[in-house]
Amino acid sequence: MTIELTLNNGVTMPALGLGVFQSPPEETTQAVEAALAIGYRHIDTAAAYGNEREVGEGLRRSGLDRADVFVETKVWVSDYGYDRTLHAWEKATGKLGLDQLDLLILHQPAPDRFEQTIEAYKALETLLADGRVRAIGVSNFMPHHLDRLLAETSVVPAVNQVELHPYFTQPEVQAANAAHGIVTQAWSPIGGITFYPGWGEQRRNVMEDPVLASLAGTHGKTPAQVMLRWHLQQGRSAIPKSVNPGRIAENFDVFDFELTADELTRIDALDAGVRNGPDPDVARPERFAMVIPEA
Repeated sequence: MTIELTLNNGVTMPALGLGVFQSPPEETTQAVEAALAIGYRHIDTAAAYGNEREVGEGLRRSGLDRADVFVETKVWVSDYGYDRTLHAWEKATGKLGLDQLDLLILHQPAPDRFEQTIEAYKALETLLADGRVRAIGVSNFMPHHLDRLLAETSVVPAVNQVELHPYFTQPEVQAANAAHGIVTQAWSPIGGITFYPGWGEQRRNVMEDPVLASLAGTHGKTPAQVMLRWHLQQGRSAIPKSVNPGRIAENFDVFDFELTADELTRIDALDAGVRNGPDPDVARPERFAMVIPEA
């Protein structure tokens, strides 16, 4: 069993996908192959992750028909601009070994060069019109970024992928997305950013939250499974990352229980309003300059 979301252009997308952020290339192929064998039908990658080629190999090894797997990737900031973004599609499809992408999104709003961001999105609109992608979207866009984008482009993004977990629920972003018919997709959906080794100062580990532990005990599930069910029941897409086959399977085992309205409210109440990942309004010129290799 799975849950499908219908995007604002009629395309359907499995709500739960496998993320491969920070998955070493040498482990990514096996992770994708394992996920597809378990039942996942949605894989999320990005040019900046450096593992699109290995995702493509995992897809091929799975033996599944191309049409059965929803593949999503992202354009990095160094490839923003109309012509560069058209070429970014060529790089991505070349590495993935695909002729068409199911979803292509801009990885960052890049506020220090938003004119290039607009031109990059216009290239996505062209790719959509040409049938080279089935849906387009954005990542890490705050409501004011969305407002400016919508004022200068024609196609409303189908998806906005943002940091979202029980300790950081971004209600304003979710509301803005909903107002425009944009699916909110959660990166770090089980709060990995709150305990990822070496990422900034010591953080509160959402996985150890007593409320989530209590709900997990009630349902005979893990805190991670409870968090993923919370996302799915509230209409979001979630893309938990793992290269561990056991964990990948655990993250997919979330379709046989349901949280009550009160339980969903208890999880919502955990929001601390504190961002753990990079602030989308802060320019990172050195990081944005990272060159994406050719296919």
